[in-house]
Amino acid sequence: MLVFAQLSDTHLDGGNRAFERAARVMERVNAVPLDAVLVTGDIADHGAPAEYGQAREVLRSPHPVLMCPGNHDVRGPYRDVLLDEPPTDGPINRMHKVGDAVFAMCDSTVPGKDHGFLDDETIDWLDRRLAAEPDAPAFVCFHHPPVTLGVPAVDGIRQFGEERLAEVVARRPQVVALLCGHAHTAAATTFAGRPLLVAPGVVSTLRLPGEEGGDADHDAPPGLAFHVLDDEGRLSTHYRTV
Repeated sequence: MLVFAQLSDTHLDGGNRAFERAARVMERVNAVPLDAVLVTGDIADHGAPAEYGQAREVLRSPHPVLMCPGNHDVRGPYRDVLLDEPPTDGPINRMHKVGDAVFAMCDSTVPGKDHGFLDDETIDWLDRRLAAEPDAPAFVCFHHPPVTLGVPAVDGIRQFGEERLAEVVARRPQVVALLCGHAHTAAATTFAGRPLLVAPGVVSTLRLPGEEGGDADHDAPPGLAFHVLDDEGRLSTHYRTV
C-alpha cells in the first residue's frame, strides 16, 4: 500500500498569513505515516527568492517532498533556492521513485502567463520516463488541470494542448491517475480514461459559480488531499481541511 499527501497553492508571499496556513497543513501531514508529500505548484506568490526561502522552511518534512512549479512560480529562483541548482529557465521536470511507484512531476507553466501547457520537451521527457518504468504504478503530476472544471475563473487559464498528453497517457497503462492543483478547490474528474484529481488550495478556496462573495474565499480553512493506493491497485482519495 502507498499513502501520500497532496497540497497545492500555498502562495507564500513573505508574510505571515500564507506561511501560517502552510504550516498548519505541514503539521498535519508530518504527524501521520506517509510515503511522500506532493506540492503541485504555486509555491510562491510572486516567484521571489525570499518566498522560496519561506518555502524551504515551511515545507520541511520527515517524508520525501516532491514538487512542481505553478504559474506564480519563477523557474530561476525556484531552481536556485529550492533545488540548489543554477537558475536556468528551462522546464523543471523531475521523476521520483517512491516504493514501487513513480511520480512524474511535470512543469506545465508558461513563463509570464497564467495558463498552462506541457511543451514538447516535457511531453517527450514524460513519454520516455514512463516507457522506462512500464511495471511501476505511475502518477503524472502538474499544476494546471488539462480539462474544464465548470468554473470560468479557472477554465480560461487551464492547461491547453492536452491532446498530446492524452496520447501519452493512452500509451501507458501503468498511469494510475493525474494529479494537479491551480483551481483552489477539491475536484475529481477524468482525463484520457484515468482519474484526474485536483487538490484544494492552501491559501484560499475557490467559490463556485452562483456562490456569493466573489471568486475566492480567504476565510475557508486550508485543504489537502490524502491518496491511498492499495495492494490491488485501487486508488482512494480523502480530502481534509485543517
